Amino acid sequence: TVSAAYTHAPYTRRCHFTRAVATMAAVMSASQIAPRVAKLGARVGNTTALKAPTVRSVRPAVVARRTVRAAAGAVDTDTGLKMARDGIKEAANENLLTPRFYTTDFDEMEQLFSTAINPNLDESELVAILQEFQEDFNQKHFVRSDSFKSAADGITGESRRIFIEFLERSCTAEFSGFLLYKELGRRLKKTAPVCAEIFTLMSRDEARHAGFLNKAMSDFNLALDLGFLTKNRQYTFFKPKFIFYATYLSEKIGYWRYISIYRHLQANPDDQLYPIFQYFENWCQDENRHGDFFTAVLKARPEFVNDFEAKLWSRFFCLSVYVTMYLNDHSRAEFYESIGLDTTQFNMHVIHQTNKTTAQIFPQVIDTYNPKFKEHLDKLVVINTALAKASSPLEKAPLIAGFVGNLLSIAMMKPIDSGSIDIGQDVTDPAFMY
Repeated sequence: TVSAAYTHAPYTRRCHFTRAVATMAAVMSASQIAPRVAKLGARVGNTTALKAPTVRSVRPAVVARRTVRAAAGAVDTDTGLKMARDGIKEAANENLLTPRFYTTDFDEMEQLFSTAINPNLDESELVAILQEFQEDFNQKHFVRSDSFKSAADGITGESRRIFIEFLERSCTAEFSGFLLYKELGRRLKKTAPVCAEIFTLMSRDEARHAGFLNKAMSDFNLALDLGFLTKNRQYTFFKPKFIFYATYLSEKIGYWRYISIYRHLQANPDDQLYPIFQYFENWCQDENRHGDFFTAVLKARPEFVNDFEAKLWSRFFCLSVYVTMYLNDHSRAEFYESIGLDTTQFNMHVIHQTNKTTAQIFPQVIDTYNPKFKEHLDKLVVINTALAKASSPLEKAPLIAGFVGNLLSIAMMKPIDSGSIDIGQDVTDPAFMY
């Protein structure tokens, strides 16, 4: 149902969506051109006050490892990775495809979560969600064994570098969630104590995940300085409703990634290079619970899921999340191949499943089963690879145009109106899949 308060003409609405996708396309392409992307949002003024998980010092490697001193620090000779200092890896350069740190309008958040201002909040549902988080089902799950270090020592060469990059990206993404949820938990204590505690407990989960991943990096004789990231990372500003769309999708796609890898390795134990994957079954349930909380939040604000503008933003965030994952994973296909996965098959499976889950709450989603969808994704991979190799503006210009064109082609595909299905609906309708 289109809200009567939304009075823009249909053409104007389409133009807004097209401009949003074009902007995303241009910026994503630009991330291949410049070594450092311009700031996307304001810095969080009080992030230095947040307490990040403690980074334990890394024991010296059992096997001697040589480093070469460079002007900006040390370089690990086995992997070529830059070091900030002994045992601490230099954070990867930021671009539009790397995990982001988010900030938002916390004053507006307080209003959205106030039952006095927002009567649609179902207090009983929120209390039930809180009680589930208080159970802390994974409190004793993240206990390491001696097999971690020996497995890491067996991963060498290029595979070792790629594996470390996987751990770093995963740790950074989890830590990003910790920072955002921790601040929301602090800011909502007075106006929405139930939601504040939920956010605090979600930050507990994210901190646990980030700490576990950072400890895994120490098996490779490296670690991330999470405190340094807190103070020096660029923060992307999103309005609260965009935070809800983005974090919901992030949690749900995280669930499907973790559970899909876990099930694959359970069926193919010989591909289990490292023990961390054995923890993914319980781990992914944290992601799922987080996503379910945001489902309740979105339901409490009908304008976020009911009107035409909500449909446009739903499709936009689906597009941005799916494309980002597809490009990221295909630029590191060696990692997925090392654990016996076909990167394209894995990505499409995760996208399809996430899209089906997302259709339960988003008013409109991309038709991921349309053959044109994957066709354009594959073209984006080719263009993205070429952009990384291009050096002159003359080489890059047609590639950027092609990148934008393929993104817009996906955006303008006929979408799927999601929601409940009437009994009499035609089973050949693509929406029936959802």
